[in-house]
Amino acid sequence: MQQVQGTAPRQPSHRLAGISSMVGTTIEWYDFFIYGAAAALIFNKLFFPNLDPLSGVLAAFATYAVGFIGRPLGGIVFGHFGDKVGRKSMLLLTLLLMGVPTVLIGLLPTYESIGYWAAFLLVILRFVQGMAMGGEWGGAVLMAVEHAPEGKKGFWGSLPQASAGGGLMLASMALWLVSLMPEPILFSWGWRLPFLASILLLGVGWYIRVKVPESPDFEKVKAQSKEIKVPALQVFKNHPKQVLTIIIARAAENAWFYMASTFALAYTTTQLGIPRQEILFATICGAGAIMLMTPLCGHLSDKVGQRNMFMFGLLVLALYCYPFFSMLNTKDPLLVWTAIVLAIGVVFPIMYAPQAQLFARQFPAEIRYSGISISVQFAGVLGGGLAPMAATKLLSIGGGSPHLISAYMLSMAAVAILCTCLMPRDRNFIQHKQYLPEAETR
Repeated sequence: MQQVQGTAPRQPSHRLAGISSMVGTTIEWYDFFIYGAAAALIFNKLFFPNLDPLSGVLAAFATYAVGFIGRPLGGIVFGHFGDKVGRKSMLLLTLLLMGVPTVLIGLLPTYESIGYWAAFLLVILRFVQGMAMGGEWGGAVLMAVEHAPEGKKGFWGSLPQASAGGGLMLASMALWLVSLMPEPILFSWGWRLPFLASILLLGVGWYIRVKVPESPDFEKVKAQSKEIKVPALQVFKNHPKQVLTIIIARAAENAWFYMASTFALAYTTTQLGIPRQEILFATICGAGAIMLMTPLCGHLSDKVGQRNMFMFGLLVLALYCYPFFSMLNTKDPLLVWTAIVLAIGVVFPIMYAPQAQLFARQFPAEIRYSGISISVQFAGVLGGGLAPMAATKLLSIGGGSPHLISAYMLSMAAVAILCTCLMPRDRNFIQHKQYLPEAETR
């Protein structure tokens, strides 16, 4: 019988694991999001100044997408060592590989100084960021879920998920503050400050994460000598259904988040002419709502089931696609603020909160880090990495109207709901409080 997350910890280490995962992942999301916000508002002018505004944004989003391309590779590499060496060591390494490139981006020469070499170096640093993020997520959620007691895994697993809100809020606040500078100063050196600030956050994250004990599930695997030689091969060989269903189901949520938090920045400021400070303020409010809604939805998922909660979120997404862009197009400050806050702070957490436990239970402990990392990071390429570029292109095809973007998101949500239906039912886990036999999860 394949147990949920091994035995419950003998001491309240789940609190330390959950909180440290949340704080550390908040810092890594800050590093990841500050790039996305800068790509939407600043990088097109600094690294692609010879292109027209829409093409410049598209080129900036292309460098942004490189981070998502690196994430599956990071998921494979760090997932492999996370299953063989341990969760904790990979979390410390990915934190370092995320923070250092962020600081280096803040020191990077622009097109004006070294031409297109600036964009090339930007792509390299973004790729390293993507690899680190691809390996970090799996370790963070597993440390929280595998330390957590039975019946509360949804809640504790949602804490590192809530860190997406913290990272987005910090990144948006940092960019909002520097955006108050006069434009000559902002585009000269002001934009560098949020990236350079990462060195302080890196120190905080390292100090907190080094105190967390190793996952009890991993220790059990080591004690029973159940290590797999090449975990990724076992994932693809024995669990292809789980990999494909997670990739397609999660792609819709991922696309929605980056549509609402990154593309919306470019769309509202470039296409609709709304001041960037207004959109950044709405994004900050939405990010704050994520930090409240995600633990709440995680707690509810322990009551109603993670699969049910995730499917409900996808349904809400499908219903909200058209109203979201309709509210933005009014250019009314209150409606624009409401649209973004609901999209980021309400619709997104319903889908995001239950994912840690929902996806972790699809794989046995000895290949779990690899399984969830590979699945989720490939979903990131399909969803988040391509979404801003696809939306920008669809906006161009639609003559500036977002109706094609709404149809694109609605289609992704519908397919995701179908894939989620193929995952094991929640009631099996709630009633028995243990995993299904391996044969039933394949």
